[in-house]
Amino acid sequence: MPVPSPLENRPLRVAIIGAGPAGVYAADILTKAEREFEVSIDLFDQHPAPYGLIRYGVAPDHPRIKGIVKALHKVLDRGDIRFIGDVTYGRDLLLSDIRDLYDAVIFATGANDDAALNIPGEELEGSFGASDVVSWYDGHPDVPRTWPLNAKEIAVIGNGNVALDVARVLSKHADDLLVTEIPDNVYQGLKSSPVTDVHVFGRRGPAQIKFTPLELRELSHSKDVDIVLYPEDFEFDAASDEAIKSNNQVKTMVNTLTNWIVEEQDTGASRRLHLHFLQSPVEILGEDGKVVGLRMERQELQGDASVKGTGEMVDYPVQAVYRAIGYFGTEVPELGFDAKRGVIPNQGGRVLDADGAVVPGVYTTGWIKRGPVGLIGHTKGDALETIGHLLDDHASLKPATQPSEDALIQLLNERGIEFTTWEGWQALDAHERELGAAATEAGPVARERVKVVPREDMVRIALGVQAPVG
Repeated sequence: MPVPSPLENRPLRVAIIGAGPAGVYAADILTKAEREFEVSIDLFDQHPAPYGLIRYGVAPDHPRIKGIVKALHKVLDRGDIRFIGDVTYGRDLLLSDIRDLYDAVIFATGANDDAALNIPGEELEGSFGASDVVSWYDGHPDVPRTWPLNAKEIAVIGNGNVALDVARVLSKHADDLLVTEIPDNVYQGLKSSPVTDVHVFGRRGPAQIKFTPLELRELSHSKDVDIVLYPEDFEFDAASDEAIKSNNQVKTMVNTLTNWIVEEQDTGASRRLHLHFLQSPVEILGEDGKVVGLRMERQELQGDASVKGTGEMVDYPVQAVYRAIGYFGTEVPELGFDAKRGVIPNQGGRVLDADGAVVPGVYTTGWIKRGPVGLIGHTKGDALETIGHLLDDHASLKPATQPSEDALIQLLNERGIEFTTWEGWQALDAHERELGAAATEAGPVARERVKVVPREDMVRIALGVQAPVG
């Protein structure tokens, strides 16, 4: 039977840093957990709006986004979790502040950086991390409004969903993205792109790709974009054959790819999306400090789905290279950091100090806990483990010195820190939908919403402040 909370007969006060899926799932699981004491949860985010990766890290033309947003909205709209937006941990609030105000804190800050290729030429102008362009086309408030879309030929390195998202968005015609929530500056940027060819490179074979069938099928929905495949890339070893036989998802994707080869997708479209397999990047080629090509080495399967370089090099003329080989965690102020794995050192979600000892009352969940692997739904398992340990520890937690809900608001007001709330997000959400309705009325397509991009505009709308006249 759960032990009653010793915390002065008051609710257990918990702060969660990060209002993306990992943070929301943790808050939801904690509120629903079997226990004999109340909990009071504040969910913080550095952005004025909630949803994290769903709002700023997933391609806008993904239909499944709406389902995930609805689920997260349902949790936050219940009223038992307080959302505090536009507050940055490590700047506006320090760990000492959190420890004074809360009995426990959970860090769910995600993985926002790109893993490096560590090959020559990665520093050239025209070499980018996928997360940067994703943030741009998703209307992130802290990235430039423009993006250098001046390349006719583009390479995307990676065989996961992010690589496919980037390739699909960059190869699509801008008018076909108008039905999504892309901001106007993104539409204008994509509209001016001169791109003709986008190449996606994977190090292993077709049976080892990390896409999902949904992402793969979405490629064929792009208008005036041919999918180009290469028969010499379709090698299968014993491990590949076994994967095709035993895994329906792999079988579906391999069948889709081989059918596309048979059907010969060349329709004379103005743009082409090339899918390459069994090639590994060796060097990004440059002239005058700018990307002019990409050198790849042919690979061959070794029987166990691993690959080995053949020594055969192939150069591709490209003017931009995007690395999409995985995200990497960002160091969190005042906490330890595993620079090799890109995570907060932890034991099942309990944060560890430099000596490997558990830091009482400090926890982590999501990608910053386990690394950026798996789909969004996998963060629920992380949250279950972390919350389980928090509940096991609650009897030994050091009580906060200022545990009231009002103390946090008073501190932010004293420091002159403006913050947004759930009600403020609802106002911003309604405003973006109104922009979508106005764009629909103006034509040429129906738009559910248009994102507001500048942070100051997001905060102004969320706070209900009128825009200056003139």
